Amino acid sequence: MEPVARICGEPLMEIPQDLYIPPDALEVFLDTFQGPLDLLLYLIRKHNLNILDIPMAELTQQYMAYVDMMRIEQLELAAEYLLMTALLIEIKSRMLLPNPKKETEEEHDPRAELVQRLLEYEQMKTAAARINELPQAERDFTIVQVLIKQQAVAQLPGVSIDDLSQAWLSILARAKVNRHHQIKREALSVRAYMSQVLRDLRERRQLQFYDLFSPQATAAEVVVTFLAILELAKELLLEISQDYDSKIIYVRSIDTAQRA
Repeated sequence: MEPVARICGEPLMEIPQDLYIPPDALEVFLDTFQGPLDLLLYLIRKHNLNILDIPMAELTQQYMAYVDMMRIEQLELAAEYLLMTALLIEIKSRMLLPNPKKETEEEHDPRAELVQRLLEYEQMKTAAARINELPQAERDFTIVQVLIKQQAVAQLPGVSIDDLSQAWLSILARAKVNRHHQIKREALSVRAYMSQVLRDLRERRQLQFYDLFSPQATAAEVVVTFLAILELAKELLLEISQDYDSKIIYVRSIDTAQRA
């Protein structure tokens, strides 16, 4: 005779007559199972039964013993368990009744459908247990969110000395094409060209570096224009930048409010 329980390792053969069972004890007990299939699987594993060759008489008896513990007023809780009880009794009855089969018919095991459902349920239960072992937010760790106030500042990319030098050499080479041999003294003012550059930028706000040099400009005019651009950049009246993708150099004016 198996003990009904073990207390501190000692077997308890009979339920004490003065044992108090709370009214909701049965409901708590049923909550440990996820349904009739879970209870059946528990009984099969507990008594080391072969799930592929279930002894229906023994399993049905054990299952009904659990269901009989349910009270009449808890019928809603026991409804699905009672439905499984009817199925077990049906399978047990079909196995006890003779089943004369014809030569062309194959033998059909009444337990096949139940075994298939139990195997599928066990696979899903195992997969759910593995997923539950994975770290979960708000259970195993807490997601921390930090609010950082950021202010976007428009900043143009800088221009490298090599690219600016290369652009200057290209303009100077273009100016040499317009060289002529008429000797005369040209009075070129850097300040005057600074004003001209600012006027060009005031109209367009931003120009490419090459656009500040006239295609018909002489070498002297190119040099003075270049000095005017450098002087304006030194005085923070314009800004020189470069596009990283196209390598185009841009020049744009800086107004007084922006410099302040």
